[in-house]
Amino acid sequence: MVTIPYRPRGGPLHLVLDSTGLKVLGEGEWKMRKHGADKRRIWRKVHMIIDAESHEVRAVEMTDHRHGEGEIVPGLLTQVPQGEQIGVISRDGAYDTRGVYGASAAHAADLVVPPRRNGRPWKARTPGAGERNETLRAIKRLGRRLWKRWSGYQRRSLAETAMSRLKRLGERLAARDPARQVAEVQIRCAILNTFNALGMSDTVARA
Repeated sequence: MVTIPYRPRGGPLHLVLDSTGLKVLGEGEWKMRKHGADKRRIWRKVHMIIDAESHEVRAVEMTDHRHGEGEIVPGLLTQVPQGEQIGVISRDGAYDTRGVYGASAAHAADLVVPPRRNGRPWKARTPGAGERNETLRAIKRLGRRLWKRWSGYQRRSLAETAMSRLKRLGERLAARDPARQVAEVQIRCAILNTFNALGMSDTVARA
């Protein structure tokens, strides 16, 4: 277990979520190199939570490709210390699931996730149903594009940027043992947060 450093902040957190795939040099490719055998490549799925203000990684989990984004969120959120308040959680329509809304409600956080285009209202007894149904009504009233601007949904792109930075450290996992692969990803996240602590560039629009 690698401790990922971060800078504590006052006030509620705005967290953005994303996932990406990292390639593993699996047994099939080792055989291909040695014997010329053509085998299927192996991938691992990395799930991360990013602080929208500091751009730091606050939680990370690694699974195989069979695990969807929504089922990982409850466990990811438990990595955020209980003393820190989560104000907003943002991500795309892949996270429009009961599990994600339930996890968000458990932390008393607002969830900014666009319902799927064929999404229908949920029954009131479902955790987070009121919030999601209100989002459906707002999108119907404002239109999906205007709702995204109004809700601050565009900040989810910060998670995509973090994933791009993670892959700059390598798009392939060097370790073959699953436990070491987890440690390898945690080390990469620690490196990213250390770089952030040294300072980030400011982007200024030209006049």
